[in-house]
Amino acid sequence: MTEIVRNNSQAIADFLNEHSCRDVSVIELENCSWTDCFVIATVNSVGHLRGVVHQIWDLLNSLGLQVNNRHKTPAEDGWTLIDTGDIVIHLMSQELRDFYSLEKLWRTTEEKKED
Repeated sequence: MTEIVRNNSQAIADFLNEHSCRDVSVIELENCSWTDCFVIATVNSVGHLRGVVHQIWDLLNSLGLQVNNRHKTPAEDGWTLIDTGDIVIHLMSQELRDFYSLEKLWRTTEEKKED
């Protein structure tokens, strides 16, 4: 992961923490051909999800990140994915985050061997 991607992903993580998202994590994806990292955060409700998505556009613009899948309204199911190319942001309800367990799914092979 390049320094600029690392800095941008940390800025996104900081923004999400400041906007009351929980369990914010940045996962570096070493062997992925289509993105460098995930930023994953838990939202409190669909309303919270909408508010965070509405406000994150200004941050992404200020970082010079172009969103490849911009939607006017976040999904009602409690999971919104924002694809900026090098960084993919997952904003999820606790239920969906527990069910899909992206951190566990995308851990590196070395991390899985340690378990």
